[in-house]
Amino acid sequence: MSENRFLVPEPLGKLLSLLPAYPGSLLFATGLNLALKSDLPEDVQQSLNGKRLRISVTDARLSFDFTWQNGRFAPCARQAEPDLTIGACAYDFMLLARREEDPDTLFFSRRLSMEGDTELGLLVKNTLDAIELPVFELGKLAPARVLGRIRPGGRGQA
Repeated sequence: MSENRFLVPEPLGKLLSLLPAYPGSLLFATGLNLALKSDLPEDVQQSLNGKRLRISVTDARLSFDFTWQNGRFAPCARQAEPDLTIGACAYDFMLLARREEDPDTLFFSRRLSMEGDTELGLLVKNTLDAIELPVFELGKLAPARVLGRIRPGGRGQA
């Protein structure tokens, strides 16, 4: 599958790197809260409390900084080094979200990196593996489907 990997073109990555970091981190943390917050076991919440995490989309040159505090994911300003950075290209993150690729496979093929607190990295990986998440389907974000869910009289279906 690696021969057919899509990478964000370098000029687009350069352009994306000019975007301010905080709005993206706010959107990312909001998405995490919607997808994961209610499924995190209490012991995981305690272990994550106050830890700074960063997701780095290497080819798009985007990073999302966040922490777990007060029972939710919250965005962080990019000031201090995070406790854990997880990095991969956008395509590999999509494969992970769609559960088409295993994180261990990507890690050992050097397509997924983890830097910082390795114990925290294993906690994050094992927690995500244990949670039954719906498979991420990009088609559900098609404009017509999204508008159909939010406009008055829409069916509310995806």
